[in-house]
Amino acid sequence: MAGLALGSSPANVGGGAESNPDVSLLYDINGLAKDAPHWFDRVMEFVGEFGIIFGMALLMLGAWWSARRNPDAPGAVAGLVWAPLAAGLALIANIPIRNFVERPRPFKDHQGLEVLVDGKNDFSFVSDHATLAMALAVGVFMASRKYGLAAIGLALLEGFCRVYMGVHYPTDVVGGFALGTAVALLLAPLAMMLLTPLMHGIAGSRAGWLVRARPSGDAAAGPGPAGAPPLPGTRLSGRDEDLAA
Repeated sequence: MAGLALGSSPANVGGGAESNPDVSLLYDINGLAKDAPHWFDRVMEFVGEFGIIFGMALLMLGAWWSARRNPDAPGAVAGLVWAPLAAGLALIANIPIRNFVERPRPFKDHQGLEVLVDGKNDFSFVSDHATLAMALAVGVFMASRKYGLAAIGLALLEGFCRVYMGVHYPTDVVGGFALGTAVALLLAPLAMMLLTPLMHGIAGSRAGWLVRARPSGDAAAGPGPAGAPPLPGTRLSGRDEDLAA
């Protein structure tokens, strides 16, 4: 099924692209790399290969820190745990898809592309990077709208970078977005049914700080001023117990 890219032949530099919007958009976006300064291409290469994923990790860390203060902290943290699991499952699901479609990388069928990354000899459809980024973004969005919108923005930037770098067709990216979203959403009910009780269990253990933030302020300050009744749940010393009696 390598014919997924219509009009793709080694001789096509622009002619076949005119009848194929996918190839035409590929040349339009990748053409920006030819006009950009060398240093900018190197930045885009790093961002597209590693930077977006690193940014996703930082966003998830911020979302986790915030989720621990959520009234439903175990449920929110469970959603964040699901995000990387969904991404992993989506990448596994992509293995048979790529082997079935067998779409070559665009630079193998089209001349004149500015390829920023060497060694991409595997199949092109669908993009692993786009799949991973969108699965993470959707998982984060289900746990936190604020961080999720930022993550979706990063995922869209990832897709743009893959085409800009000349290693994927636009439809490779769209397919990756669809796959990552489908896995993250369709399996979420089952995942949350399993992960939420687990997070509740961890919240009540010594590792509870991973799920729920420790109370701050007066709640963690111990007994109140002299003569004030003890705070609920405060353990009294032997002397204080005698005074309370």
